[in-house]
Amino acid sequence: MRFLYIVYQIFIGLPIFLVLTLLTALTTMVGCWLGDGHFWGYYPGKIWSQLTCLVFLIPVKVEGRENLDCKTSYVFLANHQGAFDIFLIYGFLGRNFKWMMKQSLRKIPLVGKACASAGFIFVDRSSPRMIYKTIKHAEKVLTDGTSLMVFPEGRRTFTGRMNEFKKGAFFIADQLQLPVVPMTINGSFDVLPRTGKLLSRHPLTLTIHKPIYPLGKKGPENLEMLMTESYKSISDGLEQKYK
Repeated sequence: MRFLYIVYQIFIGLPIFLVLTLLTALTTMVGCWLGDGHFWGYYPGKIWSQLTCLVFLIPVKVEGRENLDCKTSYVFLANHQGAFDIFLIYGFLGRNFKWMMKQSLRKIPLVGKACASAGFIFVDRSSPRMIYKTIKHAEKVLTDGTSLMVFPEGRRTFTGRMNEFKKGAFFIADQLQLPVVPMTINGSFDVLPRTGKLLSRHPLTLTIHKPIYPLGKKGPENLEMLMTESYKSISDGLEQKYK
């Protein structure tokens, strides 16, 4: 069965995925150029992610959507187990959001341009002025229920266990006084770990925890609370082998 799945993903799944990626990038760029960036910056990517999981025969389960209010903007946070984290969240979270991404990802041919067209937030830490600019951009974007999605570890794990969190997402949540929503991903490391080359067919689960609201004032105390509580919530939801 494993051999058949390898043959399938290389000769059927991968070519379909590449075509879907190309079409999604072009649709996003043209749609955002011609019309509503709020719509075209989200739905093509959502459908692309859902189809990717379908094409590669990956089962998906989402828990905790009842914890979210449809009119509230959130800063969503999740552990980063593997490449399929992106498809799981983009396709199945069910909320319009913008990704917060490293500046270097803007250089990826076609995909980087599509992400910029979609209004994703690229983080430039080169100077305090650029960090301030990032926050002001986020403030304009995160309105009317549009949210921000961040992997606070900053990179995929090598072991399946969480790395330490970076402060960027929490700093934005603090400055804009937005609630953060911790989310736990299980299964992505088993599908395709950072060092893996081929997929394994394994279920993906996204657990959406209850929002953590700011203390009502900006500053180090609020920042520390958001980081500590978020890390604990995500960690508590991990499978035992990855705690």
